[in-house]
Amino acid sequence: MAFISNLFDNYTASLYDIIVEYVDTEYSLWLTWFLMPVIVTFMLPAVIIVLIYMSSVIFHLYRLYRLRVADGVQSDWRQAARLAVCALWDAHGWLFHGYEIDGIENIPDGPFLLIYYHGALPIDMYYFIARMSLFKRRHIHTVADRFMFKIPGWKSLLEGLCVIPGTVQTCAGVLRNGNSLAISPGGVYEAQFGDHYYRLNWKSRIGFAKVALEAKVPIVPMFTQNVREAFRTVGWLRGVCLRIYAATRIPLAPVYGGFPVKMVTHLGPAIPYDPTLTPEMLQQKVASAIESLVEEHQRVPGSILLALIERVYQMPKKNKKTYTNGNCQNGISKKEQANSLCENSDSDKVKLP
Repeated sequence: MAFISNLFDNYTASLYDIIVEYVDTEYSLWLTWFLMPVIVTFMLPAVIIVLIYMSSVIFHLYRLYRLRVADGVQSDWRQAARLAVCALWDAHGWLFHGYEIDGIENIPDGPFLLIYYHGALPIDMYYFIARMSLFKRRHIHTVADRFMFKIPGWKSLLEGLCVIPGTVQTCAGVLRNGNSLAISPGGVYEAQFGDHYYRLNWKSRIGFAKVALEAKVPIVPMFTQNVREAFRTVGWLRGVCLRIYAATRIPLAPVYGGFPVKMVTHLGPAIPYDPTLTPEMLQQKVASAIESLVEEHQRVPGSILLALIERVYQMPKKNKKTYTNGNCQNGISKKEQANSLCENSDSDKVKLP
């Protein structure tokens, strides 16, 4: 034991001598101070992950104590857990982003399909679902990518919040049962490779239009102001991540941010069911409606600094002229679409995100 102790002491002393001799401690402290803002911006998204796992823990606890919860609160322990989770997220949205909903009167009384723009992290959808559940007592089912169900600890949360990896048939069934459903046609692709110009990245995805036509429900377009200023993806890695995603369908684009910008969800007028429309025509109509919301409410290109100022002062918006689907396909010129790495993916043309 004495030999091991002496060896450890000698090794520690040698390591200390090396650090003192070759490392400039003052420079290291300065470098740490200088890079701290960058480190923080990449660590803040972890707060959302922590909140998600806290929500999952709530569902696990309610499931374990479901008999006592059912006796003390109501007959449905899942609804009790759902409201507790919604309270957590609504409080976060109100405190951190001053979250608001504009156009709530555009939501129909019956079932409807909600189509929204997907930010780098869809926290606006978390806030919206929480606000609707708490204050309107209307829970909205959502469609998510299948990889989310493989993340450890998330499955019970997703099931409790009625999140499904939907096909056209299952989504239409949810709507026919009287429930409302939210879909982002851009999905994970739009989340990773969208930018602060807020162009839609739907490509040829028309699954949501088939769902609406089959279920015969109206569509409500949704866009959240400054959702790309709260969290962003690293732009200079976009090309590499795009190639990886095209080959493996694994989303690896790094996310940074967590900035407490002002967030307002805008709901456009409902698009009624029209049996004369084809899925392609309906897709164009919904895309134009969301692009109109972007043009009306979002400063393009987005600015994190100005979005932060909007927490206390609403600045006038000065947008350059944008092109809608009349000249572009979902905000991207036809030439750009032809050059897209994933444009010819057959799976993207038929399946929901």
